[in-house]
Amino acid sequence: MVLAGDIGGTNARLRLYERGGKRILHEAVLPSASSRSLSALLRDYLTTQKGRVVAAVLGVAGPVVGGVADVTNLPWKVIDERKLAKELGIRKVSLINDLAAGAVGCTLVGSSARVVISAGKRQEGANIAVIAAGTGLGEALLVWDGQKHVPSPTEGGHCDYAPNSEIEIELWSYLRRLYGHGHVSIERALSGPGLGHIYDFFVQRYGGESFEVAETIASGDRNANIATVGLAKKSPASTDAVDLFCRIYGAESGNLALKGVALGGVYLLGRIAATIIPRKKAEFLAGMRYKGRMEKLLVRAPVTVVTDRFVGLTGAGHLAARLAAR
Repeated sequence: MVLAGDIGGTNARLRLYERGGKRILHEAVLPSASSRSLSALLRDYLTTQKGRVVAAVLGVAGPVVGGVADVTNLPWKVIDERKLAKELGIRKVSLINDLAAGAVGCTLVGSSARVVISAGKRQEGANIAVIAAGTGLGEALLVWDGQKHVPSPTEGGHCDYAPNSEIEIELWSYLRRLYGHGHVSIERALSGPGLGHIYDFFVQRYGGESFEVAETIASGDRNANIATVGLAKKSPASTDAVDLFCRIYGAESGNLALKGVALGGVYLLGRIAATIIPRKKAEFLAGMRYKGRMEKLLVRAPVTVVTDRFVGLTGAGHLAARLAAR
């Protein structure tokens, strides 16, 4: 078998494929933040399965340099693919940035897992941008090398948050105070926690929230509840938070598309994008295209939300099968 993993800041999504990477044998979603190590998490999972894993590709939330991953949103901090291979008894283990794996998966999922936000005018043989706001903010490019797309990870989520309006300047100041007057990265605003920060900013700006809405938001997944309440327009703070979040999502997607000249398309991954962006197309596209002289260029870039929550596993499974064949 081959093992594919999408190791996020909240959950680890795992999938076993037959060696050729076509047929799925088993899949699971396990909590990652509470696991003592990635090795322990995978070992516990694999002991429940029959068969031998000959290769594994694991997408991780953080930079991977020389086979060593710095997982910024997990307590493990550092993962070494050589050490992991030895501990698990798997001959070939490769760590890859999770968005790079998701980017590969974008090219493999079917039309039923795609929601077109803007058809644009796709250019064949052009680069593709992939972005996902989740526990943190992931960004990647698929770079065309003349024959195929090659995944290129980035750490763009840790770049500066650049406000585009007076209200965003206020938000930037709020976030800077919130984080001790230090660096304000884009993922402080564009992520699940970022949506919560934007909502809190508007609650403070408007002088409070109704008891009913506050109680609804406080029950369960707070950031998901903010999205639900905001989409239903049940309070000014939640409504404005969702609208501004979508505009910021669009702005950063446009930044990534410009840096990669991504006329092959912009793909949005993750539950947040699938939940919010199809219902807030106007806000997203307004933010994405607010680029002065580059507006016309960005109008050409197709924008698609990928709804398959296992798209990272699809990409990792494809890469694991290739690794096993070497």
